[in-house]
Amino acid sequence: MDLTVKTLEGKDAGKVSLSDAIFGLEPREDIIARVVRWQLAKKQQGTHKAKGRAEVARTGAKMYKQKGTGRARHHSARAPQFRGGGKAHGPVVRSHAHDLPKKVRALGLRHALSAKLKAEEIIVVDDLVAKEAKTKALAGVFASLGLTNALIIGGAEIENNFKLAAQNIPNVDVLPVQGINVYDILRRGKLVLSKAAVEALEERFK
Repeated sequence: MDLTVKTLEGKDAGKVSLSDAIFGLEPREDIIARVVRWQLAKKQQGTHKAKGRAEVARTGAKMYKQKGTGRARHHSARAPQFRGGGKAHGPVVRSHAHDLPKKVRALGLRHALSAKLKAEEIIVVDDLVAKEAKTKALAGVFASLGLTNALIIGGAEIENNFKLAAQNIPNVDVLPVQGINVYDILRRGKLVLSKAAVEALEERFK
């Protein structure tokens, strides 16, 4: 499929042909959802922790004698049923990450790219270069292109002035092509690809 290439000033800069094997699939929500779940599980810190009965700072002495009180038999006040006692089966520090085959991850990325193209939310620009590292100037350029919520993917390296100017613009993320991922594609409205990013993606999935 052919797509018009734009400059950052909004002018036409020719056309680019997008591979149907990457951008022309019929999006499958189940595959995309599996990849997003895998990404978010991997990001989750898992540092939640509650103290068990062996960890709370409380006496371990028997509360009262076993027999003759007419009350229930108890030993330690650290038991979970008592105020100040340990938590029974509480959360522990752990990793929430799970495995997902590489082929499914790659397929998820292709389906996410295809979903964006189908929704007409992909813009291809010729180059991501800013004359100076001025956020206000770049924000004006983005406004003229209608980019209020966007993920911008450059080549292997992001030009330094562009990177500095874009990093303080709200709802705009800038990543090199090796950082492209399904979750960030879906959480932003528009997907802006440089010509170098398109070439790198086609080389990656060749």
